[in-house]
Amino acid sequence: MRVPPRVIRGAQIAVGIALLAVLWHLADGAAALHLLAGADPLWLLAALVALSVQTVLSALRWRLTAAPLGIALSRTRAIGEYYLAQIVNQALPGGMIGDAGRALRARGQAGLLASGQAVVFERLAGQIAMFAVLALAFGVTLALPGGLDWPGWLVGPVSLIVLCGLALPLVVLAATRVPGRIGRGVQGFWRALRLALASRQVLAGQICLSIGTTLCNLAAFAFCARAVGVHLPLVVVAALVPLILFTMLIPVSVSGWGLREGAAAALFPVAGATASEGLATSVAFGLTFVVAVVPGVVPLWLRPKAPVMKP
Repeated sequence: MRVPPRVIRGAQIAVGIALLAVLWHLADGAAALHLLAGADPLWLLAALVALSVQTVLSALRWRLTAAPLGIALSRTRAIGEYYLAQIVNQALPGGMIGDAGRALRARGQAGLLASGQAVVFERLAGQIAMFAVLALAFGVTLALPGGLDWPGWLVGPVSLIVLCGLALPLVVLAATRVPGRIGRGVQGFWRALRLALASRQVLAGQICLSIGTTLCNLAAFAFCARAVGVHLPLVVVAALVPLILFTMLIPVSVSGWGLREGAAAALFPVAGATASEGLATSVAFGLTFVVAVVPGVVPLWLRPKAPVMKP
């Protein structure tokens, strides 16, 4: 039985609200609200700038990714489309509807498969860079004492995440050897992925842009923490913030609301902060992100309206 989309969206909204309500009681929501009320506007402005730069760099990475797949995008169009996708992702449950929209609007040159691959590969490049930071920081902090004291309950899950991430390319490569339709499909996916992300013409740009977007996201979260009075050391930002931001990929709420705040409230005590400080930081980050994508309404205003048909 097919579940209507509006029911799924309603459930995602309800999940986000329920999680935030639970966190209000468990993480001292009143204290978090007090921290937000006294947030330093200069640090919030710094976070806003970082998130805006992140969006522009992501748009340029999409343009770079799409070119080897036969899709030529101007810088202006790529940035405008990316902002539009961001504002749709922030407004609607699921977090990917805006990305699907830019794939549809870019399908004219090479078809929907290529435009969809360009969108998926671009997002994947950003997640690979974020995962690389997490894996490196986790390994270094485990090996070298004094940087971050990982509690026992967290070492196992993070180790599993890192191992699964490292094993995923091997699984895909093994799947290319599967006979039949599945193997051919995976081979086509793998060829397109290598062409878009790792060919000689784009590799250096992909690395630079993905590192840039990752640093902007991590910096923005750290700036929001400073805004509410929490100083996160660099090693903590590299090791814990990716775990917090990865929760936004789980499509059970609107743009990760509730999940991200729960992760921040759970992980901030690992760094010596309080759960309420984690909650306040994550809410500040989410609200700043909403403000940062407001330019996405401009493409909507400039988009020509369909003519009204007279009877």
